[in-house]
Amino acid sequence: MQAIVRTAQADNWAQRWGVQVSAVVSNKVDAGGLAFARDAGIATHVLPHQSFDSRAAFDQALMQLIDAQDQPIQGYRPALIVLAGFMRILTPAFVAHFEGRLLNIHPSLLPAFTGLHTHQRALDMGCICAGATVHQVTAELDHGKILAQAVVPILPADTADTLAARVLTQEHRLYPKAIAQWLAAQG
Repeated sequence: MQAIVRTAQADNWAQRWGVQVSAVVSNKVDAGGLAFARDAGIATHVLPHQSFDSRAAFDQALMQLIDAQDQPIQGYRPALIVLAGFMRILTPAFVAHFEGRLLNIHPSLLPAFTGLHTHQRALDMGCICAGATVHQVTAELDHGKILAQAVVPILPADTADTLAARVLTQEHRLYPKAIAQWLAAQG
């Protein structure tokens, strides 16, 4: 999220495409990105998923929060909803509501290694490379249209942690670039 905010400011997305990072929403009260966003003058919202009795109830509340921000009186018009460190599977109803406006980044070269523990799984399979994928979010986990990928070689001494650190460096470059390409394509 920080890389996206910094790139949006540095590359002047507001002037180029009339967009800016308007709000950061987290389901975790202690998410580090919240402090960064507040310091950057970005509105923040916390919606703890533990406060809801089901995934559907949480997603409905999240949808309402985002839609409330979509009202012109609030000053927000989310052309795009970017999942950055948001580690929750979204319901089909949520995904359908924001269809075409949801992006995510995944720490593997999709379609390989959907879900969790991607780096260890790549090592266990003897892969020679790993990476990250920016994709459109669909109701099927990590199966949306691929928008961009970055490849990272797997080194002989790699552990899941060392590989994850190198992939994360590429994620910080790839995600803002893919968002900018998406914005440019929207006209």
